[in-house]
Amino acid sequence: MIKIDKKIVGYAVNQSAAEEKEGKREFKREGGGDRAEVIRMHERLERPEMLVGSTYKVKTPVSDHAMYVTVNDIILNEGTEHEKRRPFEIFINSKNLDHYQWIVALTRIISAVFRKGGDVTFLVEELKAVFDPRGGYWQAGGKFMPSIIAELGYIVEKHLISIGMMPRPGLDEHQQKLVEQKRAEYEESQKQTDAFSSSEYPEGAQLCTKCNTTAVIMMDGCMTCLSCGDSKCG
Repeated sequence: MIKIDKKIVGYAVNQSAAEEKEGKREFKREGGGDRAEVIRMHERLERPEMLVGSTYKVKTPVSDHAMYVTVNDIILNEGTEHEKRRPFEIFINSKNLDHYQWIVALTRIISAVFRKGGDVTFLVEELKAVFDPRGGYWQAGGKFMPSIIAELGYIVEKHLISIGMMPRPGLDEHQQKLVEQKRAEYEESQKQTDAFSSSEYPEGAQLCTKCNTTAVIMMDGCMTCLSCGDSKCG
């Protein structure tokens, strides 16, 4: 027996070494890793002396001079598992001074949105939705572009995909199967058309009702079939 002759002011439960170790389990921080501070993109983040950038060339049929779009990225949490590239600023350069005012305004606004941080992918849809009242133009390859601003939207989208901020556009499994099915049906119909169109008879010949051959032409003022010799003149 232990005689207590003093006032009890506290107590503790005696545990074994294994129980004590189990009770002190460490839980990982949200997002993984042991770093207490993760740098995120926000407007108070100062511009470093060097930024990593990409330059894209834009040549449109509505202008004699090409435009060069440069998007500079800032690298956050460099050298850690939280390393990310985020757009920081954009520059547009061209010899054509007709669009100088709106180019300067657009670059400053987009750069301000980039530095604000957060989800900046909404800029892509906003830019792509701008239509030129004079009409758009066709790119090489057959893609229609409603305006120069819309093409800048596609460039920003391309850059955000390259740094991992946006997923690559694509079809899901069901849409892919549907497209493949429709493509197979179209190719099969084209094969049939080509089989009928390749003929030894003159172009523009009509179908003969007697031998079902596309060989009826106007000859000596009378519709005559070059395959079976049938003639409307007897």
